[in-house]
Amino acid sequence: MPSREEILNAKILVVDDSADNVELMLEILREAGYTDVSSTMLPEQVCPLHRQQCYDLILLDLQMPGLNGFQVMKGLKEIEQGGYLPVLALTAQPSFKIAALEAGARDFISKPFDLLEVHKRIHNMLEVRLLYKELAQYSRQQQELALHDPLTGLPNRRLLEDRIATVLQHATRQQNKAAVMYLDLDGFKAINDTHGHATGDEILKMVAQRLVGCARREDTVARVGGDEFVIVMGNIAQLGDTQEPAAKLIEAVSEPYVINGLTLRLSTSIGIGIYPDDADQVASVIAVADGALYEAKRSGKNRCCTAQMMRTPPQPHTMSPTPA
Repeated sequence: MPSREEILNAKILVVDDSADNVELMLEILREAGYTDVSSTMLPEQVCPLHRQQCYDLILLDLQMPGLNGFQVMKGLKEIEQGGYLPVLALTAQPSFKIAALEAGARDFISKPFDLLEVHKRIHNMLEVRLLYKELAQYSRQQQELALHDPLTGLPNRRLLEDRIATVLQHATRQQNKAAVMYLDLDGFKAINDTHGHATGDEILKMVAQRLVGCARREDTVARVGGDEFVIVMGNIAQLGDTQEPAAKLIEAVSEPYVINGLTLRLSTSIGIGIYPDDADQVASVIAVADGALYEAKRSGKNRCCTAQMMRTPPQPHTMSPTPA
């Protein structure tokens, strides 16, 4: 539950076209210990202010010239988009109470104000609002954890596949190509076995940082398990556009790693699949890149192999004719 301090520090906006009512409510809130309170007598300012400030509570008079409280709530609903609408309606009309709740207000305060009622309704509503925000934040954190690798913070396979699908759709619309680069670390198992998993984890985090540093801002760098990473490149014209980036990745990974006084080295092998040349579906592009990676490992490691290279048959060796 939110603490008393969190409740007293919540952001509150008072909206009323009467200067006397505004001043009275501000005085009530200040005496109760609320520290972040503002006001406006212009209902058209409420939505722009809420977009900027994201208030925890809006004390909203329902009867105002120009925009009334019901119209203001309609605008606030568009901002919250299905979230918790933090409106506490202020009204002297008994018939407006149910209408206010139906319009989205979470509660109401009757005019003239009953001090005990005002304090209780404000406190209760702020408690619910702040709890709702805590739960929403927790939900976002859980979603982030579900989509990212906990060690490196990179997107995991689940998020990667979604990113690849988006890149392929964009490539189709723009009539260009996209690349999936599948990386595996050469020599990582030996480091893990010799120096322990803690050192191995540090290596993985450092590799992740280097890969992100080499990639373009629009590229996705993901860890898909163990010592395997995938980089998705969109907006390329041809296979050759991947060669320089791949060379930079190989060079970056090959730089020494200094961990707890130890200087360690490893390298990386890379397989590349091109959309739509090699495959036209998310899973198949990944599979093509994985196959090219296997060929890079098989042919000596610390190198890049493309699906096109695997399809190109070796050229026969021809002897020059012997002079007579």
